[in-house]
Amino acid sequence: MSSELGLALIPPSLDYEAQILAYREELWQADGHHLQGVGGLDELTVPGWLDLLERKSKPETCPEGLVPDSVFLCVRVKDNRLVGIINIRHTLNDYLSRFGGHIGYAIRPDERRKGYAEEQLRLGLVECQKLGIDPVLLTCLTDNAASRRTIIKNGGVYEGIAARDDGSRFERYWIDLSGRKD
Repeated sequence: MSSELGLALIPPSLDYEAQILAYREELWQADGHHLQGVGGLDELTVPGWLDLLERKSKPETCPEGLVPDSVFLCVRVKDNRLVGIINIRHTLNDYLSRFGGHIGYAIRPDERRKGYAEEQLRLGLVECQKLGIDPVLLTCLTDNAASRRTIIKNGGVYEGIAARDDGSRFERYWIDLSGRKD
């Protein structure tokens, strides 16, 4: 499915290995070595990451302590460029229900401020509908104004703040997908 901005969510594959590595490097340079919304890419080779994603995609093969999820590359259709990655968690464990939510996502630094995060999240919410996830919990750090705007533009309703033991504070938002026509 392609969007107004010409974006599509596609399953990760080795066909995108070079772009995935470039994406990871750009995020490391801009945001540090803990990457958001990529489900282990910060620690693994691309083949290892793809293997982990396959195992995490099904409850019967999902590694202990993790939840089943779906990861998509967000690709700009006109030039097949990887602009972001989105991770959709099918269920929530205790940590995710407080701090992580159903969705994690990131846009590569040189593609930010173009409306791609908002559109990537909208496409991710369509995937949530297909998976029967409703309502959808999203969180962002209290100092992440861009993520807050992205969530609110997609219908996020503020619930409150959850604080971790390390002092970081997460705003919590819910998006009701019932009746939504994306």
